[in-house]
Formats: sequence, structure tokens, C-alpha cells
Amino acid sequence: MKKETILQFDTTVARKKPNSVHRKSLCPFCERGGLSEILDTRDSIILVKNKYPVLDDSFQTVLIETDECESELSEYPKSHLYKVLRFGIEKWLKMEEDDDFESVLFFKNHGPLSGGSIRHPHMQIIGLNNVNYRDNLTEDYFIGHEIDSANGVQLNLSTKPMIGFTEFNIVLDDLDKIDQAADYIQKSVHYVIHHFNGRGCSSYNLFFYNWIGKIFIKVVPRYATTPLYVGYGLRQVFRNPHDLIDEMTKLYF
Repeated sequence: MKKETILQFDTTVARKKPNSVHRKSLCPFCERGGLSEILDTRDSIILVKNKYPVLDDSFQTVLIETDECESELSEYPKSHLYKVLRFGIEKWLKMEEDDDFESVLFFKNHGPLSGGSIRHPHMQIIGLNNVNYRDNLTEDYFIGHEIDSANGVQLNLSTKPMIGFTEFNIVLDDLDKIDQAADYIQKSVHYVIHHFNGRGCSSYNLFFYNWIGKIFIKVVPRYATTPLYVGYGLRQVFRNPHDLIDEMTKLYF
């Protein structure tokens, strides 16, 4: 029998959160002195306890990626890109060692349709006390048409996405290859923002999974979710995936 994995969301806390994506408000991440409990730092990267913990039975943290509020992951110099990904993965996996947590989420929201509320580049690392996200996974979600592979890391286009239509997967089984994975993440995000579907997409999510001895990463362009999935759980993919793969290959590889 499949284990229940519904999370409890506190709307009272959510109403207090600042929002610099959908309305004008001061950025809470630009003023270091106003941050909640700082857990660790690495140069301009800061890990803090989330001041607005909206999920019950969890420990919520925010990884502020840079002190440049208007920057974005696809624009980072390689040195900073690698530093952010190494730091984030290190903190995520360290939290997973804590017996208080059933599992730990590591993800990024960017853009008005991503579910995020703050424009300043950041990720979230959330320890869940009683829920294991892996209960909802199948290996099919991470299999796809190969776009590129190098140094033991693969970038592919999902053939059986979690939601659809387009999901990029990065797969690695060696943490020494994080920099290669970071390169694939940056190229995928740049493609989504500037070229996806002929005009680019303003929003995306980045998800990390530690499962079956591998690290899986998903880059997901975000737009209004298809009603066929919302109402019926029916996933869709584009019938011409190789057009996208050919375009991406010409642009980046």
C-alpha cells in the first residue's frame, strides 16, 4: 500500500511572507542584517533558517545564492556556479544524515509561475520529519532521449515526465562530477529562459533527488499546468522531441 505523502501548509504564516515576484516589496535577502538565523556562509552564499516556515513537521532553510539580487543561475561565472552547487549539495546531503528527517527536499524556484515569492536567486533545503519524497518516485521519471553525456554524467529529455511536457534530467552517480552536472544545469536553464518553444520561458524549477545510489536533477520549464494533468493525471510530451534536442545541441554542444 502506497504511503500517504500530503504535507500540511500553514496559510497564517504564508500571508506574512514578502513577495518581490508578484508585487513590489523590499527584498529580504539583500539586507544581511535582517536575515533570520544564519547557519553557514561561503563567500557571498548564505544558508539561513527560513523566517516563514509554511510547512508543518519540517525544518526549512533558504540558500541565498549570491548578493546580486537581479542575477540568475544561467548568468553565473563558472567559478560561482560550481561553488553554489557544491555548497548546496553538501548541505543537502549533510541534512539527510540527520535521523530527525524522513527525507530532505532540495529545489529552486525562479519566475512568476514557479511557485516562488522572492526574485533574489535562492534555493530551499527542507527536512521533512514524517514524509519520504522517494515514495512518489519511479525510475521512468528520469529516463529520456540523450542530449549529451560527458564525464559519467548524462543530460536527457524525459520520455515519461512527472507532469509534462518538457523535463530535462541530469543523472550522475559520482559526487566528484558535480561541476559537469552544474554545466548541464546552466545550459538547460539558459535554454529554457532564452529559447524554449521559440520564445523562451520566464519560469522554471530545479529539483534534486538522492535515490537508488544516484543523484538525479530535473530542470522543468513552468507555465500553466495542463488541465489534462490537473483533472485526470494525464501526462503529455511533444511529438517531435528531436527538434528540441537538435536545437539545443546546435546551441550548446
